[in-house]
Amino acid sequence: MAADAPDAARPIESMDDLLVPFFASEKPRGAWQIGTEAEKFGVFADGATLPFEGERSVATVLARLAERHGWVPEGEFVGGTVIALRRGRASITLEPAGQLELSGAPLDTIHETRVELLGHLAEVRAVSADLGIRWLGLGFHPFASHADLPWVPKLRYGVMREYLPTKGRFALDMMRRTCTVQANLDYASADDAFRKLRVALRAQPIVSAMFANSPWVEGRATGERSRRVHVWTSVDPDRQGLLPQLWEGPASYERYVEWALDVPMFLVKRGSTLHRNTGQTFRDYWENGFEGLRATIGDWDTHLNTLFPEARLKRTLEVRGADAQGADLLVALPAFWKGLLYDETSLAGAEGLLGALDFESLEAARPAIGDRGLGATLVERPVAAWASELVTLAREGLARLGNLDCEGRDETHHLEALEALVAKGESPACEALRRAPGASPSPEAVLDAVAL
Repeated sequence: MAADAPDAARPIESMDDLLVPFFASEKPRGAWQIGTEAEKFGVFADGATLPFEGERSVATVLARLAERHGWVPEGEFVGGTVIALRRGRASITLEPAGQLELSGAPLDTIHETRVELLGHLAEVRAVSADLGIRWLGLGFHPFASHADLPWVPKLRYGVMREYLPTKGRFALDMMRRTCTVQANLDYASADDAFRKLRVALRAQPIVSAMFANSPWVEGRATGERSRRVHVWTSVDPDRQGLLPQLWEGPASYERYVEWALDVPMFLVKRGSTLHRNTGQTFRDYWENGFEGLRATIGDWDTHLNTLFPEARLKRTLEVRGADAQGADLLVALPAFWKGLLYDETSLAGAEGLLGALDFESLEAARPAIGDRGLGATLVERPVAAWASELVTLAREGLARLGNLDCEGRDETHHLEALEALVAKGESPACEALRRAPGASPSPEAVLDAVAL
């Protein structure tokens, strides 16, 4: 969604080099687009997980997508096995346990986003049906233990597998048993990027409640609305969270860069060779090098991709706090963020609504949001009430933006399913539990309730 990266092999010579990705990504308002990333779990009819390779596997699904739907293999190849695909400006990649992720193309309207997402689901279902594979849009795997899951042999995942569990007790759950849907948005300047970043960070726990959709763990209903919310409280404190240090003060890319420089690295890649480097901050690597290697622009881009705050600033602003969703709510997530952040009046309204929230109150509310979703309380007020105001601002923003489909409808209709849930004070997990009731529903019942 932004300008191409500078020469990846070029050494970093100054702070200006670290700022290039952000300045190069600025777009005037008229050129703003939105991209959507959507992850999903693959399972067999009995709930068993997919192997990475084999006749009925994740690798077979990727191969069929390439053969039948024009996707082109790219990136890392492991023993001749494809682990990433590209078609146009969209890509399909694998998360550590074989979760399938669509990284959608940057698009002008949510109408186009809907076509892209539903078309992708149709393709995935078509290549999976005779393999007996179903796909689930949930924030946490409803059946699998870690012993049940494969590891995708991507170089970075091997490093993360060893390092992250030393930082947070739910790190492996994050990697292997969670799925998300996120929106990627453009910005016009540092001031604009920080306005959006600050609203997104403050709104994210409320959005997590609105989209809470992970009520089962290893076949049991936990009583929670989102296990994924709990997971993200303990992954790696160096690189996760709501970034309270950026909530106030000057709006400058340098402040985000200064934070990122002091986060420990995972690795350095040179061609197909991986150099593990999990203790050194990027700042120290830039200043002193590592095993004879010097920091390059490509290393910086890689490092920015290994940071996991709830809203992440890169070549786009990524809003990352929602559980994966079923088909009826997938489009609501990018629609919500577009209406809230791309319309000036709604953005100002969100700043006014959320500006009084402090980090301590939001952080304290996150466990209850994981447990009760919209039924939780934030600053002595139901989270559902906060959500209702935000959804109204998003609706009004989309209406003012006025992007019409071929039937003359604006983008507000993509929020209708979300609005209906918020009006009832319910998260998607509530409906999922009604469709598959009981303490330990059968895999068939869960699949019938939530399969994509």
